[in-house]
Amino acid sequence: MTVSEVDLLTLLREIDDPEWLEWPRHYDRGEHAVLFGSLVALLEDRFAARCTAGQDTQDSSEYGRVVVPAEATVCETRIVVCVSKFGSLALVCADNPGAFLGTDEAQAEGELDAADLAKVHRALVDLGYAVVPEELLECDYDGPSQLPHHVQRPTWWHRFFGIF
Repeated sequence: MTVSEVDLLTLLREIDDPEWLEWPRHYDRGEHAVLFGSLVALLEDRFAARCTAGQDTQDSSEYGRVVVPAEATVCETRIVVCVSKFGSLALVCADNPGAFLGTDEAQAEGELDAADLAKVHRALVDLGYAVVPEELLECDYDGPSQLPHHVQRPTWWHRFFGIF
């Protein structure tokens, strides 16, 4: 199922609570750990490779990252999946967040295979994650939360994946 940009922006605004910047009000660390572990296992199965993972990122609204190794992908570019502590949001990037202006650009430059991207998206959707395109997360933040002063140009990425 493809979710429209309008629906994703509506979701981002709905889960944005200015009183809870690093994690949502009813955040359950254990529940996130189980879901994240399932994501790692699914990606390892679908790519037949060991993925690296870091989780429970401190002082950040990002929960963790899973990296599908370059040697397991068609284009030999690693795939990074960032997971937020908010609303089961996920971001998929070729190489690293910000390395390309989203997955479309990475595909156009021959750095991300459509079938590999589909495997990652299917794993995320199967687990109930909302996949938010990097291009949307790079839009200017216009929500109610007061983001850290070190952020020059706040974006939705800063709100749901940034450091506090």
